[in-house]
Amino acid sequence: MGASFRSLAFWVVVLGFFLASAAASDPDDFRRAFPIVEPDSEHTKIRLAREGLEAIQRITNPIAVVAVIGPYRSGKSFLLNQLLSLSCDEGFGVGHMRDTKTKGMWVWGTPVDLDVDGTKVSILYLDTEGFESVGKSNVYDDRIFALATVMSSVLIYNLPETIREADISRLSFAVEIAEEFYGRVKGQDVAFEPAKLLWLIQRDFLQGKSVQEMVNEALRRVPNNNGDRNIDQVNQIRDSLAIMGDNSTAFSLPQPHLQRTKLCDMKDSELDQLYVEKREQLKQLVATIIRPKIIQGKPLNGNEFVAFLEQILEALNKGEIPSTGSIVEVFNKVILERCLKLYSERMDIMRLPIQENRLQEVHEESKAEAKKLFDRQRFGRHHAEQSIVKLDDEIQKVYRTFLLENEYQSSKLCEAKYTECEDKMDHLQVMRLPSMAKFNAGFLQCNETFERQCVGPSKELYKQKMMKMLGKSRSLFIKDYNDRLSNWLVIFSLTVAMVGRFIIKFFLLEIAGWAMFIFLETYTRMFWSSESMYYNPSWHVIVSTWETIVYSPFLDLDRWAIPIGILLLVLLLYWRCCGSRKPGSHWLLPLYNNRHRDGDSRPRSD
Repeated sequence: MGASFRSLAFWVVVLGFFLASAAASDPDDFRRAFPIVEPDSEHTKIRLAREGLEAIQRITNPIAVVAVIGPYRSGKSFLLNQLLSLSCDEGFGVGHMRDTKTKGMWVWGTPVDLDVDGTKVSILYLDTEGFESVGKSNVYDDRIFALATVMSSVLIYNLPETIREADISRLSFAVEIAEEFYGRVKGQDVAFEPAKLLWLIQRDFLQGKSVQEMVNEALRRVPNNNGDRNIDQVNQIRDSLAIMGDNSTAFSLPQPHLQRTKLCDMKDSELDQLYVEKREQLKQLVATIIRPKIIQGKPLNGNEFVAFLEQILEALNKGEIPSTGSIVEVFNKVILERCLKLYSERMDIMRLPIQENRLQEVHEESKAEAKKLFDRQRFGRHHAEQSIVKLDDEIQKVYRTFLLENEYQSSKLCEAKYTECEDKMDHLQVMRLPSMAKFNAGFLQCNETFERQCVGPSKELYKQKMMKMLGKSRSLFIKDYNDRLSNWLVIFSLTVAMVGRFIIKFFLLEIAGWAMFIFLETYTRMFWSSESMYYNPSWHVIVSTWETIVYSPFLDLDRWAIPIGILLLVLLLYWRCCGSRKPGSHWLLPLYNNRHRDGDSRPRSD
């Protein structure tokens, strides 16, 4: 019984899962309005609603957005239903029919697919909370307006009857966005394409004027003889809107019916036929000017559009009031990272350490390339200066890192060369056969190697240490050199005397060795002091002779003294023990000969 119950429960869960999956994939579930942005508890900032974002994320085509903004209860929701050919029961909630708790921004879950320049584009229709309603701040209205301005492809400014001064003033953010980005659209890679502004005036009679003339008249500069700052600000907005040129257009739409509260219950045949004709013209106008949302030169699909929306919302909530500067900063963040990466890659090509002036040159060249990349891809024109300053600061931080690394590598290299020279000087101090020529050659070689291989900012410091170390080593060597040379000459004279007496038995060589020994040990101590002897010309002759014998560029006797000494000793022993003279041969020099000659023919006397 228990097993049967568990099996039944399993199949119920599986069936529920499949039913839920089928329901989730049903397109009809998205044929309704979803909130994508809602106010916070204080009704000052805005946050995302995940339900609506999930409806957007499933879209794989490039996305374009038609957003309707305007005053509270100005017919925005009804207008969107008309553009979507939906009844009030099917589409966006209208007027008193909508729950007053639903605030923020709403999107129709099923996009309208349209062919734009040969590309299939999914058009989203966006409804926004009206301005000037009770219970919320002006900053909240500004954030809603700013978000709709940035995320939309076509921004429909829905105004009843006429254009008020407050309606123009509210366009300040849209104007800043347009000024900031519009100039980079034509003839260049599109970094960010601002929305097309569509003035929609719902009015029956225009008193002989076209709607465009009405808009132009409303945007005419206001005289300001008294220099009022508020009027100056409004005039600046007017000037900017005039500069936008073909980025804005105007359209008039008559009232659909006199009984506005019953519009949702009426069919097209019951509405004013002029309104129906103008509504269809408005649809065609929107379809004509609509373009996919372009960010960094490419259109956005559902996932990319949601990520873009999250960035914008973060920027708008960053300060106390929404600003174009914060939008530009968010857009340029990725580009700044790309420029810094380019700068770092160019700097990484160098093999540290190098001279500081060369590092400065590479820094300037890399910085110039990074700025060229930023100028090609950056967002905005005016507020981008803040991003340029930030780029300079970030590059300077990276450059300081390279300076520290160059200093460390320079110190490491120069320390290694300094240690090598110090070891070499210590080795030269303890030569078996002291040689001033060899010490000087090692001294110069060490100094030249240090000068050539030690580079970077630490060179001067280690150069001073090097000079002190070399000077100290030279002084110690000179001080010890004469004493060691004198001792070696004494040993050499004794060796010459011993070789001449016992090995070669050449008495002139023995006499020369003993004479040299007696001179060094007796005469110099009796008539010269040790210091005065080293300054005597005779001593200089001895030193010169010693240096000639001990060291030359071709033969270093200090290195080969033991092998050469052993070889000579072997030859002498061989000659002494195994060699023989031919009969009748005589030495040219007097040797220690045997007094008893073989074959002496002199007669012995009694």
